[in-house]
Amino acid sequence: MSAILTCSNLTLGYENITLATDVSFEIGEGEYWCITGENGTGKTTLMKTILGLTKPLAGSVKWSDEAVKSGVGYLPQQTAVQRDFPASVTEVVLSGCQGRMGFRPFYNAQEKERAALNMERMGISDLSRRCYRELSGGQQQRVLLARALCATGKVLVLDEPVASLDPKVTEEMYELISSLNREDGITIIMVTHDPDAPARFATNELRFGQEVTCSCQLK
Repeated sequence: MSAILTCSNLTLGYENITLATDVSFEIGEGEYWCITGENGTGKTTLMKTILGLTKPLAGSVKWSDEAVKSGVGYLPQQTAVQRDFPASVTEVVLSGCQGRMGFRPFYNAQEKERAALNMERMGISDLSRRCYRELSGGQQQRVLLARALCATGKVLVLDEPVASLDPKVTEEMYELISSLNREDGITIIMVTHDPDAPARFATNELRFGQEVTCSCQLK
């Protein structure tokens, strides 16, 4: 199995604070990774580092050429301001295609079709004209997942995708993510505080601690 992401000897942190050192792992195409650990141990910093939003203090991050060409879909944690965003569901989902537009000012027919297909995949086609801020938390997460899918056909990076959702909606979201991995072959990299998630869903776990970072294969 070819690697879609290789991280070598990373030191993670910001300013004068080091959170984790000597972080090395390789994620293969079609794998499902859970990144776990307590707050403040470097999970979100790792996420931002592999997305190129934060530079590592040391080490390297390398995406495969295929991943670079396909794009990486990202579902970040939402702030209260983002939950109140005054746009339609279709507009939010379509915004995931912006990386494909180049210098064009408008979405083309192919991008609109891609957005429609991803809304259907997430079961939110009937919400297409609704205002995003009027939706429930679970509906908003489906919208954001559809948006992330518009940016990629290969890999999704998810930061606490079930945070603050009730148990029923949490299970539905987990099943959606798992189906994208099983049925579509999309590589999943997910930060989670759920201690049961790795054993239930993931092929691998990257576990952060105050002193030790370890990677173990689950399946």
